[in-house]
Amino acid sequence: MDIKKRIEMLREEMKKNQIKAYIIPSSDYHQSEYVAKYFKYREWISGFTGSAGTVVITTDKAGLWTDGRYFIQANKELENSDIELFKMGIPNVPEYSEWLLAELEEGDKVGFDGRTLSVNQYNKMELMFKNKGLILEHKLDFIDRLWENRPEIPNGKIFKHDVKYSGKSTLDKLNEVRGSMREKGATAYFISSLDDIAWLFNLRGQDVANNPVFLSYSLITLEKAILFVDKNKVKDLDLSDFNKDNIEVIDYNEVQSVVNYLNNHDKVLMDAEKTNIYMYKIIESKSKTLLEDNITSKFKAIKNPIEIKNLKHCQIKDGVAMVNFIHWLKNNIGKEEITEISATEALEDFRAQQENFIEPSFDTIAAYKEHGAMMHYKATKEKEHSLKAEGFFLVDSGGQYLDGTTDITRTIVMGNLTEEEKRDFTLVLKGHIGLSNAIFLYGTTGSNLDILARKPMWDRFIDYKSGTGHGVGFLLNVHEGPHRISTIPNNVRLELGMIITNEPGIYREGKHGIRTENTLLVVEKGETEFGKFFGFETISYCPIDLEAIEVELLTEEERNWVNQYHSMVYEKLSPHLKEEQKQWLYSVTKAI
Repeated sequence: MDIKKRIEMLREEMKKNQIKAYIIPSSDYHQSEYVAKYFKYREWISGFTGSAGTVVITTDKAGLWTDGRYFIQANKELENSDIELFKMGIPNVPEYSEWLLAELEEGDKVGFDGRTLSVNQYNKMELMFKNKGLILEHKLDFIDRLWENRPEIPNGKIFKHDVKYSGKSTLDKLNEVRGSMREKGATAYFISSLDDIAWLFNLRGQDVANNPVFLSYSLITLEKAILFVDKNKVKDLDLSDFNKDNIEVIDYNEVQSVVNYLNNHDKVLMDAEKTNIYMYKIIESKSKTLLEDNITSKFKAIKNPIEIKNLKHCQIKDGVAMVNFIHWLKNNIGKEEITEISATEALEDFRAQQENFIEPSFDTIAAYKEHGAMMHYKATKEKEHSLKAEGFFLVDSGGQYLDGTTDITRTIVMGNLTEEEKRDFTLVLKGHIGLSNAIFLYGTTGSNLDILARKPMWDRFIDYKSGTGHGVGFLLNVHEGPHRISTIPNNVRLELGMIITNEPGIYREGKHGIRTENTLLVVEKGETEFGKFFGFETISYCPIDLEAIEVELLTEEERNWVNQYHSMVYEKLSPHLKEEQKQWLYSVTKAI
């Protein structure tokens, strides 16, 4: 069934229910960034496969709203669909709620499945639509009626994440959460976000590809904890510690019964970005509500000493896999056919050889030449490139290990480069070094630091339409908040023990994409009468391709950074390499 036919069927359902517009977001019932196939409604209705975007269908128009990471990809995937692309963040491009306000008439009804829209999204629309009298209908799941052969709801098994990796027991974490609840005046805390729940209960699952989480909700009171999850997923686990810690397991499909554990005197804390409006309205009918950021998010973001120790070891293993992969690639290009997909498979094989490897942490972006300009490109058999001994090959990848999650990007020289390619590579490197060397006063946020990565590019009127850095989970989601480095304002200060990526880039449509990404750990640098000063420790270990650097564009300080970084890479990785790879690593980490 083609996209136009699907939209036509949806419009028929809308007409039957007197709905003038229908909203289809990317999320599941938990506001997840990456979702199981069962929840890919937006991809089914539009053909757009990116991880972020919202489709809105009216009786005569259709639009997709997505961000700068996906402009090029969305243009290609929406061809001949009659769906208009709205480029979020571009001046004069309306948000979908603004567009609906202009398109609809007074009294028109706007429908959606309330399980897929957050409280914040709903409240924002309700406020905007109020003056025009537009009506929101939040209990309409039209897609399920239309989607033939819809994938099954995921049913992956759940496993325990040992405290020797996590560093804290579930009871320790619950006690921290309850302490914060008391400070905020909450008597109950309802959690919807899957990574927060997995972290809190020291459990991991298989319901979302590359994200070791499981479909669940949780209610924490001052006396007990309830985990709403498919009981079949935990039937083989020893849950005696749950009984001891007063943790009850109730089936996922019975989450509406959460109100049975609440009363009119309860004050229930929920995250308005992560809780869907459907569940919010159920809880609100029984108790008072307190809308604040998830308590667990900040605890989860600040890695404890055991997690940090494990993660550094994990990063060395991941660096070994990366070095083995780049060595293989450089030595075999031109000798055998290597495609974007076969290179991806080879890299996963190298990671799979490492201890405690589970799966990739996201779909590898293996993008040759102009494909690299699509920031979240994914190769397919129909559109993949074969690699040649020329140009750039951008590889953004990572792994899920019992002892951590990794995310690293290298732009690899396959052969002759143009002057523009070398200059762009060097500008990206300058931005990367600028952020790596940052020293900042405690209280600084990621948005305060973003300019350090962009300045070398902005000085030449170049920009990249994405953030510069994101938090990384610990055997959890590769994108983790609440902190980030971005031009978008963020009021979360960087704390000791936070992990964040450093990944500036340059993307020229039809030509090339360049990104250099390492993972950073926030560390203390010193304290004076002016306050505490923090900085970053780089904990990704993999050479940066010297063949692409225009050394004369680097300052002495920048050259010293490259040399010191490469010296550390060789020191960390060489003991774990075979002799041939060790010699190769020595040659590609020489001083410049």
